[in-house]
Amino acid sequence: MKKIVLVSAVALIDVEGRVLLAQRPEGKSMAGLWEFPGGKVEPGETPEAALIRELHEELGIETWDSCLAPLTFASHAYEDFHLLMPLFACRKWQGAPQAREGQRLKWVRARELTDYPMPPADVPLIPILRDLL
Repeated sequence: MKKIVLVSAVALIDVEGRVLLAQRPEGKSMAGLWEFPGGKVEPGETPEAALIRELHEELGIETWDSCLAPLTFASHAYEDFHLLMPLFACRKWQGAPQAREGQRLKWVRARELTDYPMPPADVPLIPILRDLL
C-alpha cells in the first residue's frame, strides 16, 4: 500500500485573470516542470494553513483563510506514493510574489497553461481553471 501525501496548492489569480506558475528548481524531483505554488501539509496543519505558510516561505506574500476558495483537487498515483492535492483559488494577497527558493515564476493566461510541462497530477486541473477564467 502506498503512502498518501497531502499537498496543498493554489491558483493565484491576478487582476488580469492570469495564474502564477512556479518552475521546480534543479535538484528537486520533477525539476524543470511547472506547477501551482504550494507544498506539503504538515501533521496537525490544515490545507489552508499550509498554503499560507508556503506562500510566505516560497513567494514572500501574505494571504488569509478567507481569501482561499476551494476549487478542485487532484488524486494521482505516483510510483512511490499517492498524491492528494486540494487546489484553492486566491485573488487577494499582500506583497508581490518573489522567487525565494530558486524557482522561476511566470504569470500565465488560462488558455496557455497547456504550453507549460507540468507534473502529471497538475494536468487535470487545467480545464477547471480554463472554465473558471
